[in-house]
Amino acid sequence: MRGADSAAFDKPFRPLPIAIANKVGTWLARVGIGDADLTVDALMSSAARQTGLSDFGDERFVEALGVLLRSINEEAKLSPVGRAIIRGRLTGILSNKLRTQAALSAHPEILDTELQGPIVIAGLQRTGTTMLHRLISQDPRIRSLASWEALNPAPLKSRLGKRDPRVRQAVLAEKGVAYMAPEFFAIHPIEAEAPEEEIILLDQSFLSTSAEATMNVPSYASWLEQQDHVPAYQALKQMLQFLQWQRPGERWVLKTPHHLEFLDPLLEVFPDATVVQTHRDPLKTSASFFSMVTHARAIFSDEVDPHAVAEHWLRKLGRMVGQAMRTRDRVKDQGFVDVSYYDLMKDPVLEVRRIYETVGWDLPDSIRAKMEASRRLNRKDRHGRHNYALEDFGMSRQDVEPVVAEYRARFQVPFE
Repeated sequence: MRGADSAAFDKPFRPLPIAIANKVGTWLARVGIGDADLTVDALMSSAARQTGLSDFGDERFVEALGVLLRSINEEAKLSPVGRAIIRGRLTGILSNKLRTQAALSAHPEILDTELQGPIVIAGLQRTGTTMLHRLISQDPRIRSLASWEALNPAPLKSRLGKRDPRVRQAVLAEKGVAYMAPEFFAIHPIEAEAPEEEIILLDQSFLSTSAEATMNVPSYASWLEQQDHVPAYQALKQMLQFLQWQRPGERWVLKTPHHLEFLDPLLEVFPDATVVQTHRDPLKTSASFFSMVTHARAIFSDEVDPHAVAEHWLRKLGRMVGQAMRTRDRVKDQGFVDVSYYDLMKDPVLEVRRIYETVGWDLPDSIRAKMEASRRLNRKDRHGRHNYALEDFGMSRQDVEPVVAEYRARFQVPFE
């Protein structure tokens, strides 16, 4: 992977300092010096030391974290640098849980914060969801999740200057990804102050598909599919209340493909949500997403098999659309808005207007102008071209189409 235009996955790009650090870390591990296995107790203790806090609140997450850590230790094959990053991320999640619980204990009124029925964008990956999310986020009435909030939803104590230290941390994370994997920005832009997916908030329950998108953790992924995800969405609601208490807004816009697989628990917790399902030819989107996952996993591991990535996520793709169709059958499509990727590319503001009509909102000219400006700024390929093909992953049309045929027929998704 040597740049944004490359479709080769033989060897992950590594800046020289990262390559050296990985070699040194690997050598130390061979001689018995270095990291022990990641454990629940070690991570929770580290988070407690960092924050000076000890109350994690509801500890149902401990089982899920344990399953995830076993899978990471036994299956993920992380590089030394990747392992350090993942350890830091998991410790950060636990630190945020501690700081959030402290805030809820000090301000129990947070849980009385009312949330108007959110707009939930839940299309398959690479179907225009990011574009639509960023357009709607331009509306000043809308509350969206900023990337810096996603990484640190609980405020930090230290403040140097006027800028929130959480923004500063997110900028550093953005620069870190750009340094380690510059090609990733052509696939999915990561920007500290731009809207981000709330799947990062679901990570706080350790019941999210983000782990299998960034690491090879098949046993955790299998376990995850068997769990009750209502508690994860209850925790997400609580986190949205906490964030709205910090920075108010009239209505949330949420976005992550993760929701397609779990629409039943989402609607149990957010019964008045409006779910926007975007549609695009899966023959096109699946190859793009396989590429995205392969690049993401290569940030943390030197051993990434693109064929295994495709096999895992093709099965997931079928599960996602299948689960979504079952939920829609159950609710008779009430509360759902379908958006064609092709209509979205042709006239995105018109599609936003259709969504707004469903929730009973107007779209003033001033807000429409802001959306048009955002569309011009966030043009496609502004971070470089993203090339991909099913053949790069050992797949063909004959592999993918049977998995999505029912979905394609139901929503009249054209071949691209």
